[in-house]
Amino acid sequence: MSSRAEIFASIRANLPRLDRPLPSVPLFDADPPGSLVAQFKESLERMGGLWLDQPATGDPLAAVQDKIASAKIVCSTVSEIDGNCEMARVEAPQDLADVDLVIVRAAFAVAETGSVLLSDTDLKVNAVAYLAQHMIVLLDPTDIVVNLHHAYRRPELHDRHYAAFHTGPSATADIEGVLIHGAQGVRSLSVLLLPRSVPLRN
Repeated sequence: MSSRAEIFASIRANLPRLDRPLPSVPLFDADPPGSLVAQFKESLERMGGLWLDQPATGDPLAAVQDKIASAKIVCSTVSEIDGNCEMARVEAPQDLADVDLVIVRAAFAVAETGSVLLSDTDLKVNAVAYLAQHMIVLLDPTDIVVNLHHAYRRPELHDRHYAAFHTGPSATADIEGVLIHGAQGVRSLSVLLLPRSVPLRN
């Protein structure tokens, strides 16, 4: 028997035999904020994210269309907006290296941290969340949870092949405190509140 096998055998033979249930973890939601949307917006902007306001009348996607107008290559994984980059034809992640703007819908968001959860189902190609220059995230207001304790109970974290929390744009600081956005991901992350079944106005 090798030393490695001996070590593992010894560990297995000496495992504690305790019939005790795991401790109950509280959700820390006894004092929730008055508005999850307001807290999410505040947390998002604190982390460098951008909040897109809907106009009182007209197209609720007007702010998104404005950003699309200044982008050459746009990838969209949502039905509400068309891009000029076909995600279905992407054969390798590096094919997305020149994407200016990607538009996705978040599985859900966390008010406490200003984070959005993006999974392989939402992104289609996971690398687009890091290779695109800018990202716009559509978010249903009913998909905002109060904190990470609630977030970890969401099924999207357990039934997807890939899922990651994104909190604002990529931010990297060196020892001198120089902050760089976009070195390891998107240069900007914008969120537009839009219900999944909202009727789009003309």
